[in-house]
Amino acid sequence: MTAAADLVPLPTRESAMPDIAWNGKVWGENYNWPDGGEEWSAAWGGSEAQWFGSLYPRLHRWLPARRILEIAPGHGRWTKFLVTACDEYLGIDLAESCVAACRARFAGATHAHFINNDGQSLHDAPDGSFDFIFSFDSLVHAERDVLERYIPQMLQKLAPGGVAFIHHSNLLALMGPGGEPPTVLGQGRGSTVSAATVAAMVEAGGGLVLVQEVIDWLNTGMIDAMTTFGRPQDFPGHTPVHLTNPRFMEQAALIREFQSPYGRLPRQPQNV
Repeated sequence: MTAAADLVPLPTRESAMPDIAWNGKVWGENYNWPDGGEEWSAAWGGSEAQWFGSLYPRLHRWLPARRILEIAPGHGRWTKFLVTACDEYLGIDLAESCVAACRARFAGATHAHFINNDGQSLHDAPDGSFDFIFSFDSLVHAERDVLERYIPQMLQKLAPGGVAFIHHSNLLALMGPGGEPPTVLGQGRGSTVSAATVAAMVEAGGGLVLVQEVIDWLNTGMIDAMTTFGRPQDFPGHTPVHLTNPRFMEQAALIREFQSPYGRLPRQPQNV
């Protein structure tokens, strides 16, 4: 089986930073999305297994939600779960081809809308409107300058009591003494981003980290993190929880192993 890391043209060591231009070209032009993004969930046994076995247990307190904003949905790998969990959905993506693919895929979901942006602005999302903001397996390729723009905007877009959940790089925490990245170049991860810098961005934007989890990714090291945050006034007295989870991929292997027999069962139509 081809590793997901082999499907992406990684930055060279001479230009290791995946900037906005790199992201736009790779995901909008160069990458052919051979299985609509499912190829990135192979370690879990598919996106359904990854969603219900890994992501949803971390998110279930916030779903369903009235309004959901997804940043960088790609070809809709997670969108298919989000659109059924809300009354209004907005997906914003840097790549025009991804926006077009999602519009076609979810044409029947009249409450879902997809918009192209410049990779750093959420101007088209109304302030104070979203109960849940989500981005997974996308902002890991964003550098610090992008997240410094996005995070304060996410806080502005949240409705009272709303939360944001983002998956991002932790590569900066693993850089060598001379500033060199790990041998694998972090699979195109942002080299100026770490869990600590994101937590600082949330605080600087007037937000509050609820839970932050540093994780191993595809057995290449603790190169990623997931941060859930909101507004302090909505979570009075909450103390941020910081977790280190080096067994994230072990959990993926267990999910893949035990969901397989159930995932092959045919789905019967239901009369509701």
